[in-house]
This record gives sequence, structure tokens and C-alpha cells, in this order.
Amino acid sequence: MSKQYKSINDLPDWVKMITGGIAGSVAEAITIPIDTAKVRLQIQKPDANGKYRYHGLLHTTRQIYGEEGVSSLFKGLSAGIQRQLVFASIRIGLYEPTRDFFCGKDFKGDPPLSKKIYAGLATGGIGISIASPFDVIKVRFQVDGNLPADQRRYKNLTDAYIKIYKQDGLHGFWRGVTPNIIRNAVINCAELATFDHIKESLIKTGLFHEGLTCHFASSACAGFIAAVVGQPVDLIKTRVMNQNVGVLTVVSNIIKNEGVLNLYNGFSANAGRIITWNICMFVTLGQVRLYALNNFYKSPE
Repeated sequence: MSKQYKSINDLPDWVKMITGGIAGSVAEAITIPIDTAKVRLQIQKPDANGKYRYHGLLHTTRQIYGEEGVSSLFKGLSAGIQRQLVFASIRIGLYEPTRDFFCGKDFKGDPPLSKKIYAGLATGGIGISIASPFDVIKVRFQVDGNLPADQRRYKNLTDAYIKIYKQDGLHGFWRGVTPNIIRNAVINCAELATFDHIKESLIKTGLFHEGLTCHFASSACAGFIAAVVGQPVDLIKTRVMNQNVGVLTVVSNIIKNEGVLNLYNGFSANAGRIITWNICMFVTLGQVRLYALNNFYKSPE
């Protein structure tokens, strides 16, 4: 190998993309039960007496498990993995190259927060524009698990692709793409820019170094901020994808029938999922990249 690399930050862009997809897929597999509970909380509506079926993350998870079995908690996992292999590869793998591009090739020192934000918004928006079909199918599978077996719309992934195409054409795979782009651009920015900035700040204190402890602390903070910022658009995106209606219709119905505060319906599940997802993803990402560096790109001593 003609070029040697000293740290995981020096790895080639294509390696960063592959490791991003791997880390995203691992995090998706671990947190899909929380995500399923979150979707159920977001799409539920009050009954005639104004009562909700699900109450909080743990209650929702227990009820799904008790009534439908453990398999329902993993509905949409295959589509979720497909989504991460595309989406995470782009948004995570290209974040650092994009950030450095915004800084300029002659820039020296630590990138400013503004450039990190620009990079997060750009890679998040571009990534989900490409991966949106997998998101649509994942959400619909998670919702279908709430229905009796004979009323479920799709038998498997192939059946879902065929039916969506027949019913809505190619446009159906990008149902809700506008709120989805906004949601994922915002959350990607909150996750990656926050993680990057907090990690950098922690290392500067001298109390942390590039490793598991630093990654764990930085990713937990990034996950919480992403949940707070992204919750409203996440709920809107979920309902648009499931109900086949427009953004304005969904927002109007929520405000009119449920109240503005309902935009944060299911927040505990969403926050729990995003924080856990971030910890799993960033820790896995660091370890996979370290493995790649030590085994394929490490400079000779």
C-alpha cells in the first residue's frame, strides 16, 4: 500500500462509507423494538372516550410483546437494514469529507461548528432522498404489525415493493419525502455535528482521549439533542408515510384534533431509541474503523 494512515480520521472516504453503513445496521438491529414502539405511539389516536391504547415506551413494548409476540417488535427490520446500508453509508460516511470541503482545502485547525452543521444538513438530506423508499416500507411494516394477520397489507418485502408500485407508482416510494428530508437533515445535523463538537471539546480537556468512554459520552448527548430537535418532524413524517396524505393535512389534523403538544407524543420512546441508537452506532463505528485501520492501513512502527 503506497499510502499509510495514522488515525481513523485518515481512512479513505469509501472505507468511511462502508463502516458507516455497518455501524448504522448494527444500531438498527439493536434498537428496532424501541423504534416499533415509537411508531405505534406516534400513529395512535384517542378512542371515543379520549383514551390512548399505549402509554410510554415500556408499556407499549410489553403490550406489543404480550398481544402479538416478539416478532412484531422486529417488524420492518429487513427494510431498516436496507435503509441503513444506503442512508448511513452516505450521511455518516460522507460527513467528514463534506465538512472538510466546506472548510476548504487550506483550512488548518479544528473545523468550526457552523461547518459541521452545514455538513450534517447536507449529507442527511441527500442520504434520505436516496434511501426514502426503504423508510416508507419500514414504517408500513411496523404499523401493519398492529393489525390482525388477515388485514395486514404486505406479506414480505417483495410484496410491499410490488403493491406500493402498483398502487402509487414510483411516487409512492417517496411518500412523505419532504418532511423526511427535513427530519433527517435536522437529526443528522444534531447527531453528527453535536457528536463531533462534544467529542472534540472533551478531548481538549485532557480528561478524555479518542476511545470508548469519549464516544459513549458524546453519543449520548448527541442523541438527546437530536430527539428534542427532531421529534415534531419525526412524528409528522411517520404519519404522512403511513396515511398517504399530505404534510399540511397531517399537521392540521394534529393541531385541530389532538393539540400542538401532541407533536411530542411518544417522546420518551423516541428519545430512548435515538439515544440508544447513537450510542450503539458511534461506538460500533469507532471500533470498526479502528479494526480497519489496524489491520489494513496501519503505518509501520
